[in-house]
Amino acid sequence: MSRYDFTTQRLFLDAPLAEGGRVPLDKNQTNYLVNVLRMNAGDPVLVFNGRDGEWRAELDGDRKKAALIITEMQRAQTPEASLHYLFAPLKHARLDYMIQKAVEMGVGRLRPVITRRTQVARLNDERLRANAIEAAEQCGILSIPEIDPPRPLRDLLAEWPAHEPERRIIFCDEDEAGANPVTILSASPKGPLAVLIGPEGGFSPDERAALKALPFVTSIPLGPRILRADTAAVAALALVQAVAGDWNEA
Repeated sequence: MSRYDFTTQRLFLDAPLAEGGRVPLDKNQTNYLVNVLRMNAGDPVLVFNGRDGEWRAELDGDRKKAALIITEMQRAQTPEASLHYLFAPLKHARLDYMIQKAVEMGVGRLRPVITRRTQVARLNDERLRANAIEAAEQCGILSIPEIDPPRPLRDLLAEWPAHEPERRIIFCDEDEAGANPVTILSASPKGPLAVLIGPEGGFSPDERAALKALPFVTSIPLGPRILRADTAAVAALALVQAVAGDWNEA
């Protein structure tokens, strides 16, 4: 039996959740539940807000003025995922995919970085958040990852030792060869991690040299094939979670 109830519609609500509460739905939420899914008053919905756990609710009202009545808690709030994901932004469709998969893979913080070969420097914050919410809704996730504004990679690396001295960066290096990433990750110091994926075209030689010289960076290859950035994200996050992340927890 599944650990979660995937048969009941699930919805993120940016509102406090408590037994007996009534949360009005906005136009888009009402349209989705009432017109698209053709739900009726009294039908069940699972709701979460990233703070108060997951609750069972019932649809109230109609297509003109719908709300959800919060009835009982289903799951207590879990701690935010500790894994961070550093990535060079991609163009829309592939960025959407990458954000959704990162959330599904258990990333707790999304951190876009601008590299020398990054092709997209400006991001649509609402679109990023909408993709993160959609992935969380569909996959039983209780928290919505924090999404940072884009930052130059060099600035982030310069500040890293002062701001995040315990977090190690796993640098997915397309030019790293001849090493087993599982062996490297297994031997890496224990502690919180951040996975770094570069842009299409990869990191520049000076960026690679700078990253490999930093004591808080561990370089790993991602196999013998050339991967697109969005594919590399899924491969790297799966590898890190399996060897050094929450897939490996007892």
